[in-house]
Amino acid sequence: MKVKDRIEGVLDEKLRPLLRTHGGDIEVMAFENGVLKVKMLGSCNNCPSAVSDVEDLAAAEVRAAVPEVERVMLVSGVSDELLETAKALMKMKRQD
Repeated sequence: MKVKDRIEGVLDEKLRPLLRTHGGDIEVMAFENGVLKVKMLGSCNNCPSAVSDVEDLAAAEVRAAVPEVERVMLVSGVSDELLETAKALMKMKRQD
């Protein structure tokens, strides 16, 4: 089984069920040279505890099951949902 498939298996089994109870999810962005880059989605995106969730929970679970993963890095940025909300608010403001 490929490394990325094993990573997805760990996320599906150990992390996504917990994140989904909060309306969130986690997406694998890339795996290269032992570094796994992930992005938090939904309500977990831009959550103040996202960094600690990734560092404490995700990294430990993934590294324990997939030793090829040496480090887990959170990729942050503006979510598509937040960007669409901002665009809608800007459009409403222009119409006023």
